[in-house]
Amino acid sequence: MSKKLLVVGTMAYDAIETPYHKVDRILGGAATYIALASSKFSNRCGLVSVIGDDFAPSDMEKLTSLGINADGVERVKGGKTFFWSGRYHDDMNTRTTMDTQLNVLESFSPQIPEEFKDSEVVVIGNLHPGVQKMALDQLTNPNNFTLLDSMNFWMENFREILDEVIAGVNLISINDEEARILTGEFSLTKAAKKIHEMGPRYVIIKKGEHGAQLYGDGKVFIAPAFPIDQVVDPTGAGDSFAGGLAGFLAQAEEINFDTIKQALVVGSVFASFTVEAFGVKAIEEVKAAALNERIHLFRALTSFEWTDNTLSL
Repeated sequence: MSKKLLVVGTMAYDAIETPYHKVDRILGGAATYIALASSKFSNRCGLVSVIGDDFAPSDMEKLTSLGINADGVERVKGGKTFFWSGRYHDDMNTRTTMDTQLNVLESFSPQIPEEFKDSEVVVIGNLHPGVQKMALDQLTNPNNFTLLDSMNFWMENFREILDEVIAGVNLISINDEEARILTGEFSLTKAAKKIHEMGPRYVIIKKGEHGAQLYGDGKVFIAPAFPIDQVVDPTGAGDSFAGGLAGFLAQAEEINFDTIKQALVVGSVFASFTVEAFGVKAIEEVKAAALNERIHLFRALTSFEWTDNTLSL
């Protein structure tokens, strides 16, 4: 049986424009992507978030039909769900936020159901550090494995409470720009060492289309991103990465550097599916056979035979 897994984060509606297409209102939010990806591995996945009256029952059904427990999702009567609108540039790596409406998220106070307070794997999505701390303070399992996401805005404006949150987690997953902002180090290796000193045993530094780096237990693992012919919508790729990673860890017998290496590859593969369609469509529909095929392709891309250990110059 898989470990009990808890996801705390945002559920949202997104409006997305790319150089090729535009969609006005689709299901999004960090917790949505994380839960959908992780539920592929864990049959005991709980979701804690907040939504408004405008959140469609059919969208909730997309989650609960996959076995995701939504008892921790608060529906605010008369409220509106968090909304984000963004436009991607030609390279599909950079984007401009056109509109952000916090709505019910502005007063979000996470309430973790009793059933999930002792979860063995916990993912705390990108939220105000004060809200993240509220969630962490409700957990009762001293041996849980907690993954944290954050962003540069919190690092620059709420550093004191963010440091408290970081000190209490096992793994932090941020991008290269955020790692540099958090530590003041340009070298990612030095940045990872500083983050270790802040508390987390494991550090994942994401580099977008250039893959991700894992640091922990005095070791380093670097994985490329899976090559995709065409990126349709990058939204949610990082959250799908976190969900695939957490879901894999939830079914692992033990969590250590080696299993996190494998989980990182699984997360990268989940992200590669996500970007091939708008919103959650691809991650919602992906099957085990397609995942396994891409994981084997990933392995072939990153391994090679070394016939002679000595170079002659």
